[in-house]
Amino acid sequence: MPRNILKTKKHKPTVLKPLWDTQLSDYVTAIAWSPDGTQLAASSGAGEVLLYTPETGDSQCLQSGQGESVDALGISADGKFLAAGGQAGTVWIWQLDGDEPALLTTLEHKRTWIDRLQWHPSAPELAFSFGRYVQVWHAVEQTVVTTLNFEDSSVLNLAWNFQGTRLSLGGNQSIKTWKSQDWDEDPVVREVGGASVAVAWSPDGNYLASGNNDRSVLVWAADHPSPWRMQGFPGKVRQLAWSQPTVRDAPLLASASAEGVVVWTKAAKEAEGWNPKVLEDHEGMVRAIGFRPGELLLASAAADGCLYLWQKAKRIAQRLEGGAGFSCLAWSGQGDRLAAGGSDGELWVWTEMTKGKGFK
Repeated sequence: MPRNILKTKKHKPTVLKPLWDTQLSDYVTAIAWSPDGTQLAASSGAGEVLLYTPETGDSQCLQSGQGESVDALGISADGKFLAAGGQAGTVWIWQLDGDEPALLTTLEHKRTWIDRLQWHPSAPELAFSFGRYVQVWHAVEQTVVTTLNFEDSSVLNLAWNFQGTRLSLGGNQSIKTWKSQDWDEDPVVREVGGASVAVAWSPDGNYLASGNNDRSVLVWAADHPSPWRMQGFPGKVRQLAWSQPTVRDAPLLASASAEGVVVWTKAAKEAEGWNPKVLEDHEGMVRAIGFRPGELLLASAAADGCLYLWQKAKRIAQRLEGGAGFSCLAWSGQGDRLAAGGSDGELWVWTEMTKGKGFK
């Protein structure tokens, strides 16, 4: 039986129930779902990489502990490739569409810590950072598509837009955005002031957000040079998450800093910017946030051992407890399952109570 305990507020129906849980040997650093939700990957601070069948919890060990952490994971948009990177300066790419997962290639970048990678949203192209550079690698052709030089500092974060036409890199003083149609063209530079540690494009491609170490969030409308600036956070803004937009309204932007989560709603009038809603129930550092795909149900997981589900990103719909503390979370692409990792190596998977009856 699952070891985790579920609690809900009085008179609130349960959104998720436990499906299974397991244990890795160290801190769970990253988790990643396949696009169709049939596979779940997890990595640890010991260097493990495991691949699970979410329905049953059955696992395959792709890499045992190496003594150096694996910090970034991603499964390609077609579900055929799994990439991992970490402290060793290596990117491992496994092919998943055969009878058994097989290591396809290793990309070595010694003396650099690879902690950021992301697949193109529709092509088998992987972007990953190493020091001041980001390389885009084509997994099918086994070639380097481009190498981008941030120049001003190490790359602290990176993000494709959801259309795959732009790749944005965050670092000291700025975000730089390249167009994938012409990598040789000079990037668009957006000044940040401090260091951009979290970068996120909205699903509709209309907004680019930056979470910064100077306790601020900046949001640009696409192709507009001047940002909205939100400040007054208790610490650096480490996490950002966008909801899907609706027909009438812009998407919501959730931001995490220290123990707090702030959800931003765009005002009807451009001059009024974005209005905040503060979610204050966490008592430990918020480690991860994420909207359920296609809905306004927000999950937030923290070092206090609590994972909250926020109905319409406003009110607690459910509280899940996770041992010593949570380290990461991820919704499946269908939104019917939620996975979370723990600081003592725990991995939990929950599933929705009733198909099609979640919270908007």
